[in-house]
Amino acid sequence: MSKTIIVTGGGTGGHLSVARSFIEEFHKRGYRVIFIGSQKGQDRQWFENEPKLYKKYFFDTKGVVDQNFLGKIDSLYMISKAVAKSVNIIRKNKVNKVVSVGGFSAAAASFAAILTNKDFYIHEQNSVMGRLNKLTSKRAKEVFSSYSKDSKVKDYPINQKFFDKTRVREAVNCVIFVGGSQGAKAINEFALKVAPRLNKLNIKIIHQTGRNNFDLIKKEYESMNIKADVFDFSSDILTKMDNADFAVSRAGASTLWELTALGIPTLFIPFPYAASNHQYHNAKYLLDNKLCFLKEEKELSEEYFFDAINQDINLISKTLFKAIGKNGIEKIVDVVEK
Repeated sequence: MSKTIIVTGGGTGGHLSVARSFIEEFHKRGYRVIFIGSQKGQDRQWFENEPKLYKKYFFDTKGVVDQNFLGKIDSLYMISKAVAKSVNIIRKNKVNKVVSVGGFSAAAASFAAILTNKDFYIHEQNSVMGRLNKLTSKRAKEVFSSYSKDSKVKDYPINQKFFDKTRVREAVNCVIFVGGSQGAKAINEFALKVAPRLNKLNIKIIHQTGRNNFDLIKKEYESMNIKADVFDFSSDILTKMDNADFAVSRAGASTLWELTALGIPTLFIPFPYAASNHQYHNAKYLLDNKLCFLKEEKELSEEYFFDAINQDINLISKTLFKAIGKNGIEKIVDVVEK
């Protein structure tokens, strides 16, 4: 059997972090790993110089959703050209298996896998399946999801280093505000609102602002004479998270499960324009098990936040560990290898 495999998908950090987990695990098991993504989004930024990849391709493709009629036609034309190239890559490299992590970047290689009748697998990050995954899942050999009762593996495939930093949070001495590398206006504004009171309570603040808002937010903290750890992007976000006892964050799947693995109680503020409101439903899954706090932007209040950090943080932190098991990526790859 060929030991060459394709990992495809991306566009955003959530998809790409899962793609990285697959790339690292397959590489560790002796596979030649080919990545197929798009020139749009963050795919090239993540994997152009990845040494664990045998080959990598970034096609000129874009999403079909939210385009006007002519835009959809153009997108489909670009994808069709990329499908043909992907079919050639599969045949030339004798690929037998293709793993998709979703996102518009996955379209070309996913359709190519189906057209060439290769074993095709999907990892769906979110509680609401994306349109591409919904379309291609009918031809997938397995669909893995932390939210589906039918998934053979439910543990989210996050990096083992997050489990290595797992610890019980005893009390809230430090809060981290996580808006992602692009930032989140609602989270930035809310952090500045609650900062004076946090400062009076001697609770430290860590704040990821996003690149566009870094200078402005940093100056706001300085004007309030608050010494906060303010940053726009960090390649070591794990250390930032690990220093915190409570988080305020968007509810993208990868970040949600990373915070869960670390045992950090979190107030999730979902991105309101996410497709099918999937971020809300991601967090609702934890909320239903009393493992997080959740408010949409329009419902957010300082009272709710301060009430949350005064809850039994120790108990929530201990219980979070039970929501995700270690070695999710290893378990998924074990299934793919069968």
